[in-house]
Amino acid sequence: MKISVVVPVYNEADNICALIAEIVTVMSRAKAYEIIYVDDGSHDDTASVLKLAQQSVKTLRVIRHRQSCGQSTAIRTGVKAANYPYVATLDGDGQNDPADIPRLYSVLAEYRKSSSNLWMVAGWRNKRYDSAWRLFSSKLANAVRSSLLGDKTPDTGCGLKVFLKDEFLGLPYFDHMHRFLPALILRAGGQVISEPVNHRVRAHGYSKYGTLDRLWVGIVDIVGVMWLQRRAKLPEVSESERG
Repeated sequence: MKISVVVPVYNEADNICALIAEIVTVMSRAKAYEIIYVDDGSHDDTASVLKLAQQSVKTLRVIRHRQSCGQSTAIRTGVKAANYPYVATLDGDGQNDPADIPRLYSVLAEYRKSSSNLWMVAGWRNKRYDSAWRLFSSKLANAVRSSLLGDKTPDTGCGLKVFLKDEFLGLPYFDHMHRFLPALILRAGGQVISEPVNHRVRAHGYSKYGTLDRLWVGIVDIVGVMWLQRRAKLPEVSESERG
């Protein structure tokens, strides 16, 4: 396994060290790996904690946005900087379990032996540890999105995903795109499958994104993705042999 683990963070100083330690433990059996933290303009101690962590974790790279650009941009920054063709993403709050990464990678690698069109294995938090309101709003958003976009993915909001770097960077880029990756991949001719993953209680801090904000912004984004879907063309290409 050769993989880049990308973790976008915004004001998550208290969750950084424990998550990095878990990633290092899990990745110790990989042939090669790197951890890329993208500090999305944090104004707490995130930058100093990451700088200190780099002194002891040689595989840790840190990229910082001077101003917050949002989670999708932070993910894209990390993926563009990645040195390996396979990328795993994790939310920086510690609720995703790094121990799931090798399994998702194995599923993707195994499927690609027979199907080169599989581009991503998406995590599915089938047992979540969130508030009742957060669970309700997420379930509603997933139902609306799935019915309108037909992405056949039960949990696009899960930050844990393993995918191909080059295929990701070829997708249309816009703010909040990380929540529509399955639909964008299907539009481009790729395939996505979902795998159940572990979900954990947040140890420190709170979510930086309000559920109502995500809902209203998501409606606008869904309309945009539907527009992209209607205008997608997937030609069947063949090359003539020389006579």
